[in-house]
Amino acid sequence: MALSNELGRSGFHPQRIETIATATLEDLAVGWTLTRVQLDVRANVPLVSQAQFMKAALAAKTKCPVARVLNTTISMSASLNP
Repeated sequence: MALSNELGRSGFHPQRIETIATATLEDLAVGWTLTRVQLDVRANVPLVSQAQFMKAALAAKTKCPVARVLNTTISMSASLNP
């Protein structure tokens, strides 16, 4: 949702955004802890350049309220479908 919003703010309208989130849980001294999340994003966005898309994806990752709540390391790969 955050990526769609960022793209919309820049005048782009995604046809489709797919995200696979892979969470890593580790049994630490304090108990089971979510230590990492890897987001793999693919999107169909007419007329957007790779640079514009990556700018929106990084802004969405940075501003995402869910990411702040999780308080964990979040990494992301993002690509445009042809």
